[in-house]
Amino acid sequence: MRKTFLFVTGALLMATCTLAQGQPRKGMDVYFIDVEGGQSTLIISPSGRSLLVDTGWPGTRDADRIMGIAKLAGIMQIDYLVLTHYHVDHTGGVVELASRIPILNFVDHGPTSDPLVNVPQYYAAYLTVRGKGQHILAKPGDTIAIEGIGVRVVSAAAETITKPLPGAGAPNPSCADFQPKDEAKDPMVGGENKNSVGMIISLGTFRMVDFGDLTWNKEHDLACPNNLVGPVDFYLVSHHGKETSSLPMLVNALHPRAAVMNNGAHKGAELPTFDTLKKSPGFEDLWQLHYAFEAGDHNAPEKFIANLKDGGTKDSGVPDEGTPNYIKMTAMADGSFTLTNSRNGFHKEYGPHK
Repeated sequence: MRKTFLFVTGALLMATCTLAQGQPRKGMDVYFIDVEGGQSTLIISPSGRSLLVDTGWPGTRDADRIMGIAKLAGIMQIDYLVLTHYHVDHTGGVVELASRIPILNFVDHGPTSDPLVNVPQYYAAYLTVRGKGQHILAKPGDTIAIEGIGVRVVSAAAETITKPLPGAGAPNPSCADFQPKDEAKDPMVGGENKNSVGMIISLGTFRMVDFGDLTWNKEHDLACPNNLVGPVDFYLVSHHGKETSSLPMLVNALHPRAAVMNNGAHKGAELPTFDTLKKSPGFEDLWQLHYAFEAGDHNAPEKFIANLKDGGTKDSGVPDEGTPNYIKMTAMADGSFTLTNSRNGFHKEYGPHK
């Protein structure tokens, strides 16, 4: 993996090495890893504790990429692994990854009854490694005890929180326009996607959300008739930017300043999602893990995109694009944060709360 990550700029590499070996950090570091249209996000708390959300696709490629980022982050184990749900692009890499690095705690939504897209196969494979660590069943309203940051579960197993989080609960006037999507016509609106473990992750006054692939109808339950989550600073765009997620009345209620979309070159990044983000009040910038070839001019400006070439997954038959790039965020307790594109070193600072 040493060669794979030579793209890191000198300044970024020096900053990363300074924080290596699990030493205390001033902020929370978040690495958005390119797993070609799946998800894998590594979060390092100021205490040096690690939280990995999802493991990408099966095989060695995504495990290689996660291990490369783990090395950059200076960690020797995964303290907590959250599997948002059991689709192959989120859970497929767990067995290979567990063979390379110790995983202490496994967090998930519990058993699945979804027969689609090999879910039983990948869930069964996951169970073979889950028993080697501690298992935590995620339930809405629960917290995951990670020293230095707050992690609150807001959705799991097709359930959501029913009471507002502190500072939330305002009526959402746009809810009258809600139109539910038919889960019978589109199984991707239901099934494992709506089981996704969704989380609010915080450091001081900084707040970010990761809802996995939570879909339209369940997003409604977080936003309507009252906003149960409250405003956030950063949004990890749900479901790779597909139009079955990123419900406008939820995104608007979240009021994020910036977002990262973990799309692939030919996966996710659908036009309604670009439109929702662009219209969200106070929204400044979208960062993308990939240029979306079907989105054309709707893509973010080139400097905000980590990977520009065609790419994909072995499973989908699209060639691996080769050397991957990632996006890194460092968040501070005063609400400020910085996003950096490893491909070109471009970074932008978002100021503290006033």
